[in-house]
Amino acid sequence: MDKPRYLPDPDRLSVLAATIILAYTLTRFIEFPERNLSLQLPGIYIAFNLNIYTIVTVLVAGLTAAGTTWLLGDHPGLIGKITLQHWILPALTAWIIGIPLNQINFSLTWWFVLAVGGVLLTLILVAEYIVIDPDDIRQPLAAAGLTAVAFALLLVLAITLRYAGVRLYLFLPALTIGSGLVCLRAMYLRLHGRWTVIQAGIASLITGQIAAALYYWPVSPITYGLCLLGPAYALSSLLSNLMEEKPLRQAILEPALALLIVWVTAWLTK
Repeated sequence: MDKPRYLPDPDRLSVLAATIILAYTLTRFIEFPERNLSLQLPGIYIAFNLNIYTIVTVLVAGLTAAGTTWLLGDHPGLIGKITLQHWILPALTAWIIGIPLNQINFSLTWWFVLAVGGVLLTLILVAEYIVIDPDDIRQPLAAAGLTAVAFALLLVLAITLRYAGVRLYLFLPALTIGSGLVCLRAMYLRLHGRWTVIQAGIASLITGQIAAALYYWPVSPITYGLCLLGPAYALSSLLSNLMEEKPLRQAILEPALALLIVWVTAWLTK
């Protein structure tokens, strides 16, 4: 019980969370002319609708990354160290929150999604602060929570994009990048500070290939999201086990079991 128990400054935390929520709220009261951007390439016509929601979502993600650096800056264990690994999940969360908010009508449901997203983002920021100190008694629980939230965010991203009917040329990059960031952060936490950019890139590319192959499959958004969640988690777990030099049988067993459970769940929800 005498181990360090650091928590973020409540004033900084509340200011950051309030700023993000306010940014999303103001988008409903700001009028901005939409821009239709298009590009004709050989065999494909690319069209992109640029509106206030798209701009704010990207800006809020950047704001969250900068705010996370500011929030974590006073942690004694982070002085003079980089914070890149700690703002991946907060920025990704802020970006993913904006996707359903742009699809839902301004109603009680919209406010509910915003409130849930704000609470989730706050908890992630607190957990990111805790995992900085490896000697903190709460560090393993916070790391496990961040890993679970990371893959839950990937599931929400896949479901939301599928429900919105996003075209494949926009869907695929968003999902590939999102899965890459999720795998990168999850493997960093599991391997106690080891960067695995190549391994996370391999996992995201394979997940992206599966997403493209199943894109026209006539299933519900939840089923589609689960079909992608299984491989993403299994690949990150398998690669982590191999980097930890576990026996091959043991390294394969856990990811295979997780993949089986997720895919059975997907089949039950089709």
